[in-house]
Amino acid sequence: MNYIVTGAAGFIGFHVTQKLLAQGQQVLGIDSINDYYAVSLKQDRLKKLGIQTDKLRYGEIAESGAFKNFQFIQLRIEEKDKLKDAVKGFILKHGPIGRIIHLAAQAGVRYSLQNPDAYISSNISAFLNILELCRSLAVPHLVYASSSSVYGMNARRPFSVHDGADHPVSLYAATKRSNELMAHTYSHLFNIPATGLRFFTVYGPWGRPDMAYYKFSRAIMKGEPIEIYNKGEMFRDFTYIDDIVEGILKASDHIPLPSPLFDPLNPDPSLSSAPYKIYNLGNNHSEKLQFFIETLEGALGKEAIKKYLPMQEGDVPATEADIEDTRQDLDWKPRTGIAEGLKNFAEWFTEYFKTDEL
Repeated sequence: MNYIVTGAAGFIGFHVTQKLLAQGQQVLGIDSINDYYAVSLKQDRLKKLGIQTDKLRYGEIAESGAFKNFQFIQLRIEEKDKLKDAVKGFILKHGPIGRIIHLAAQAGVRYSLQNPDAYISSNISAFLNILELCRSLAVPHLVYASSSSVYGMNARRPFSVHDGADHPVSLYAATKRSNELMAHTYSHLFNIPATGLRFFTVYGPWGRPDMAYYKFSRAIMKGEPIEIYNKGEMFRDFTYIDDIVEGILKASDHIPLPSPLFDPLNPDPSLSSAPYKIYNLGNNHSEKLQFFIETLEGALGKEAIKKYLPMQEGDVPATEADIEDTRQDLDWKPRTGIAEGLKNFAEWFTEYFKTDEL
């Protein structure tokens, strides 16, 4: 099958692309390679996929030197015409698109407080272009990244897809919720099967440097203090990257159908008369941040210097995923515990970053 994976140089997109290539799928990866965090990390991910980043030409498809079934294009998805041209070129060579896995986005809750325009461009305008692409090409299934942040002020735990998600507390969360609503509209109007996946604090090797565990690791190894918000009284549903990838691919294979149980007089947020579905992908267990840090200290073999700070704007005190629907529909459940996951991350981190390069 032919796949498009957006955000292919990003953390999750890189791992998804690796898995698809290992399965023998044909993949077109798309990524803008922006400088939100270190471009060198994105380039190193691409090198693992056989892309010579020094020879990339913006807007032109590059062939992988390691995988015959992988092509990559550096492109901002906001550029609608260039996106269409690139995909048409891929289709002429390889045939119709079977799946689009849309993982490209401007991430980060705190960054959205300082740079709101980036979120409207990358998360709203770009997503509209993906929906229009699905419409014009009659793509059989769109799978896209949403976020646990959409639950916002919802204090009932675990977070369930049957609960409302209409009180976000950051612009990032608002754009992700907007994606869900936009996808539903296109599913309803144009019969486009679409599945949104609400990720819960994804971590692991090749992760994002703006994530807390990554910043903690760098500070610990440099002997610098780590900043712990809400005085450590934070709970997060940490989910290992391999489990997330498995969930994405299982969702990709499970094309949603209109639900006969949808009741317009009493609408359940998880059901629809359109071919549309939302799932949580989380570990189904909320860890106290303090325990997470202690486990990370053990994995790195070094104790952290801790600096406790108040809660930050846009943050929520706790997240926890209800994954009952995901289990039932996708036959998916997380397999990797915190100790194993952080051990794997620490091994990669200490190998990738030599002490003088931290």
